[in-house]
Amino acid sequence: MNKNTVRHILLTFVLFAASSLAQAQALELEDCRISIGPGYPGTKARCGTMLRPENPDDPASPQIELRVAVVPALNLVPETDAFVPIAGGPGQGSVEFYLSVRGALEGVRRNRDILLVDQRGTGESSRMDCPVDDEALLFETDFTLEDTMTYMEECLDSLPHDPRYFTTSVAVTDLEAVREALGYTQLNLYGVSYGSRVAQHFARRYPDSTRTVIIDGVVPPQIALGPEIATESQKAVDNILARCREDALCNERFPDIEATFARVVAELREGPVQVSVPHPNTGRIEELTFSDAQFGGAVRLLVYNANTIALLPLFVHEAGQGNYAPLAAQFMQIAISMTDALAIGMHNAVMCTEDMPFLESEAIDHDAIAASYMGPFQLEMLEAMCDIWPAGPIDDDFKQPVATELPFLLLSGDADPITPPRYAEMAATELGHATHLIGRHQGHGQITVRCMGRVVAKFVETSNALDLDTECLERSFVTPFFLDFAGPAP
Repeated sequence: MNKNTVRHILLTFVLFAASSLAQAQALELEDCRISIGPGYPGTKARCGTMLRPENPDDPASPQIELRVAVVPALNLVPETDAFVPIAGGPGQGSVEFYLSVRGALEGVRRNRDILLVDQRGTGESSRMDCPVDDEALLFETDFTLEDTMTYMEECLDSLPHDPRYFTTSVAVTDLEAVREALGYTQLNLYGVSYGSRVAQHFARRYPDSTRTVIIDGVVPPQIALGPEIATESQKAVDNILARCREDALCNERFPDIEATFARVVAELREGPVQVSVPHPNTGRIEELTFSDAQFGGAVRLLVYNANTIALLPLFVHEAGQGNYAPLAAQFMQIAISMTDALAIGMHNAVMCTEDMPFLESEAIDHDAIAASYMGPFQLEMLEAMCDIWPAGPIDDDFKQPVATELPFLLLSGDADPITPPRYAEMAATELGHATHLIGRHQGHGQITVRCMGRVVAKFVETSNALDLDTECLERSFVTPFFLDFAGPAP
């Protein structure tokens, strides 16, 4: 079977109620260290495992294991409401996500425990993943939508649990069960990307268990992700290249950068190019067949972050000169890291339950998708995957905006290629106590941007979204465009 299909599946990752809870069970925690992986410094925590029924409507269904970790508050007498980071993807584990942003959350940790629960199907919580051959992932190039179907069928057969029960509507019941078991009075939720969907639905389903909500890179409940992924990413790229044109130094170094980008897209659609590039893990020079789909994945992930946004004009210019190595190296790094971080089975369970069934074909702008640098393949592949993937339970009100007076803080980047600021405004239509902060020239996820950690800590401390001191964000430094591989102009 052609495993190159997996590469394209990974590059489509977006971000991103069962009945009453079973009686709360005790959850015993022991001293541990949590770490991203071997060779990385660990963080002291208290860890344990909670058993939950696969189907929460059937206590007799097979049990799944939830990985739970608590990073204790610095205060010896902490507040009784914990802070809960919820990862995106869908498919990333929350423990791994927290470790990547923990510095920004030290202010929150001063008075509150950090409660980490790998969502079912991710991390070490009964991970729903499929085996991936790294070499095939990178170097096999012949694939079709039929290959995608074949891989998904094999993936389904290999999963250890029924994928129907690895959706958001089920996952929020797990989080509430953990809260009850550990005795926290309430939770302060932080959800990034897909995690924003989880945070919103938990607040809807368990308002009495929710104290504050922060949603970063907001996915509004009423949006079905898929059709706008390509068009929103194209808008983000257009805005970045326009910034370069308006910047005297960038425009002088990379004249006609927009035309160069269009030419590179057109050339790759005519056929792939051969590129010699160091393998990101081994350093060994590899021969890579670099296609338009790989280009699209590399560019899309570059524009997620303000620091890598600064590289885009340089990388596009180099490609226009025939040097595709920088973009190819970016693709290789992305493909390998996403393989390790994201659980395909859980990702598909979410997308094929919460998004694909709600697409309105007449509202899809196929011409705009075809004209984008990503093209239609990403949407076609999602549709093909969901043709064979079983949909799970979804609460009746799941696709409605959350209506509540709970304090909400919404965070967006104005250069975000997947969850633009208008998505946050859609989510906020029925929020009575909410503030929306937009990072200038920022990409996807704001928690690590300059002083945002202090702003978030203040919000959690006061539970007041309407009176935040955000002056420090207005002074945020924006990484200048790289004019060459030495960096920006001095």
